[in-house]
Amino acid sequence: MSLRHSLSRFALLGLFSLLAACSVLPESETLRIFLLPTAPVEPHASEPTRQQALRINTPQASRILASQRIAVVPQGNEISAYGGARWSDAAPVLLRDRLIEAFQRDGRMPSVSNEDANLYADYSLHSDLRAFQSVYIDGKPVVLITLDTRLVDRNTQHTLANRRFEVRQPASDTGIEQVVEAFGKASDRLSREVVDWTLANTQQ
Repeated sequence: MSLRHSLSRFALLGLFSLLAACSVLPESETLRIFLLPTAPVEPHASEPTRQQALRINTPQASRILASQRIAVVPQGNEISAYGGARWSDAAPVLLRDRLIEAFQRDGRMPSVSNEDANLYADYSLHSDLRAFQSVYIDGKPVVLITLDTRLVDRNTQHTLANRRFEVRQPASDTGIEQVVEAFGKASDRLSREVVDWTLANTQQ
């Protein structure tokens, strides 16, 4: 056998070995994308009682909360994220859209937009998202959402009111599906509180 044929044979054997090694590597984990769930409700919007328009700005948040990762605090001050799971959008955007949806469902202030629309608004709602995560308490996940809000009169640039909203919602189980469901319930509760507070602090 010639030297050239021997080298070619060794090269082919090496290639086959490399392909065989690649075939036994673990497959990449399937990434699951979750929407922020909301409870189905019958449309029963109230009659409009506010003629002014409201702009809801996307909440400011830390780097980990401003991503699509689903945050979890398993113990102490350690913050992590659920593996193989993501939100459909960054958490602050999901919460902003939930707030807008809550105002639309309520109906008392029908003109509500976000900063992307660049529409005229009499008031603006600014906020900082301090927590949007599940926290393990006695081995069970509890969803925690903390939102610091500022209601501003855009004509005078004066702050009309400040408030911290904090909602806790236990998950029915430790699975990611149950945790996501708890995020939805907590977001709905917080949104209803923000709607009532905003309307109480705006002029009629």
